Amino acid sequence: MPSPAPSWHDARAALPACWQAAIGDEFDAPYMIELAAFLAAERAAGRTIYPPAPLTFAALAHTPLAEVRAVILGQDPYHRPGQAMGLAFSVPRGVRPPPSLRNILKEMQADIGTPPPGHGCLTAWTERGVLLLNASLTVEEGRAGSHARLGWHRFTDRILAAVNARPEPAAFVLWGNDARQKAPMLDAARHLVHVSGHPSPLAAHRGFFGSRPFSKVNAFLAAAGRGAIDWRLD
Repeated sequence: MPSPAPSWHDARAALPACWQAAIGDEFDAPYMIELAAFLAAERAAGRTIYPPAPLTFAALAHTPLAEVRAVILGQDPYHRPGQAMGLAFSVPRGVRPPPSLRNILKEMQADIGTPPPGHGCLTAWTERGVLLLNASLTVEEGRAGSHARLGWHRFTDRILAAVNARPEPAAFVLWGNDARQKAPMLDAARHLVHVSGHPSPLAAHRGFFGSRPFSKVNAFLAAAGRGAIDWRLD
């Protein structure tokens, strides 16, 4: 008998129930079925895909829709060994923070006085209602942006729309031109839509440093009655 076609059945079933209810049908869309088959074929051909398959939807697993207070949008996963963990900008403990993450932590200290930790793992933020979402959820090793046109943007737009549609105010943090393109789909009358330069070394001095995203997010959430986020990383 032929092997069954690759699907997202197990990945969808593992998501928090609130995400399944909000976006579960998207997994059945033809483009997502094609994407599952593509990723399976790439891995079967010996290509390394990041993050590891079980972490593809880690951002949703860590931060249920019902608990989202802020969204930080990245472009795609890190494409070097050991870095990608399914959370935008985050790396596992013991892995040196990449330059963009180091700049994020520098801005955090300048903005709210929180000193950078001795690591680059941002999991604590996800547990406090910060959705660390990449616009593309996979990437081929050594090829930044390699999966950007495979349909992931349509899927993650659905995630952003689900947060946007909730009655509770949320803060959307959009760094750089790619993230900025998502602003028109967000309701800035109800939510905070914070747009600034990207934290990468080539762009950080052109609008990221001094943008004060952490204090602005907290001021908005506090005023909306949703409570400030504890940005400390122990």
